[in-house]
Amino acid sequence: MAADPRFHAGTGPHRLDRIAAAAGLPEGSLAADGARLFEDVAPLHEAGPAQIAFLDGRRHLAALRESQAGAVILPPALAGAVPEGCVALPVASPHLAFARVAALFHPAPAPAAGIHPTASVAPDAVLGEGSEVGPFAVIGAGAVLGARAYVGPHAVIGPGCVFGDDARIHAHASAICCVAGHRVTLHHGARVGQEGFGFTPTPEGRYLTIPQLGRVLLGDEVEIGANACVDRGALGDTVLGPGTRLDNQVQIGHNVTTGRGCVIVAQVGISGSTRLGDYVTIAGQAGLTGHLNIGSKARIGAQAGVQSDVPPGQDVTGSPAMPVKDALRAALFLRKLGARKGAAGPAGAGDLAEQKGPPAGRPGHTD
Repeated sequence: MAADPRFHAGTGPHRLDRIAAAAGLPEGSLAADGARLFEDVAPLHEAGPAQIAFLDGRRHLAALRESQAGAVILPPALAGAVPEGCVALPVASPHLAFARVAALFHPAPAPAAGIHPTASVAPDAVLGEGSEVGPFAVIGAGAVLGARAYVGPHAVIGPGCVFGDDARIHAHASAICCVAGHRVTLHHGARVGQEGFGFTPTPEGRYLTIPQLGRVLLGDEVEIGANACVDRGALGDTVLGPGTRLDNQVQIGHNVTTGRGCVIVAQVGISGSTRLGDYVTIAGQAGLTGHLNIGSKARIGAQAGVQSDVPPGQDVTGSPAMPVKDALRAALFLRKLGARKGAAGPAGAGDLAEQKGPPAGRPGHTD
């Protein structure tokens, strides 16, 4: 089905030639159908004659042949597979083209310039032209927001924080000790700049918090997911490079730095002072210990436990993390070992039973 207009305002209908231009097709490539009107985008199996769909590989060919879509964005090699009455929009990167077409129909809403009466904005805060500040939002002393900023309900921008143009600070997000570039987004409930996890034990058996005196620096087009946390630096800064994307519920420790375009997926935790190169990908629930160096374009698998440096371009997985081929080889070995133990029958089970409990001469304990 098309996007629900109660939640996603649309701009259609649009002529097919304009849609094709957004997708990156050469001008005039759809001369026969260019004036045809389309209302929206939709999934391949749900799209109707006035909707645009897409597919990115042969695994969806059966759905394509049965689709009622009026036009489909797809790889050039599959253009001949569209059903009768459907217009093929062949492009090298269907995902990218579809994203641009969807944005044509559903652009990000522009801020409704103004400050809600319940918002609290410090007298010396600076708001760029066209900015919107929602109900019960707080903007601290000396904060600076560029043009067309959006600050949602109950969001908090701390004293002295700086955001460039087109910032999006959604409901209940907060930022302190933060300097950000243009087109930065903090999704709902994101926390940026809070005190890092730094402390030292005292002789009395207590813990003394070490003052966290750094900042968080966010490059252009950084996005922080819902309920994700980015701690400020202890003495230096925590830095997320331009274009870096954090998914929901990610934890970034103090003094972590990333290069450009890193992708960090849900529930990842990165301990303090770890450094990521450019375009590193970290899959869900992976954990990285502190003071590591992760090379550019390295990829870390889901639930990996990374305890040592990862060279540039290497794929690692497992806990402790190791190169993917080594991890698969180890998993295969354990599977074969388990099969041999099972085949041993009662004797094999007895061998395992004898291993229960602590070794002789050592007391047992529970962590």
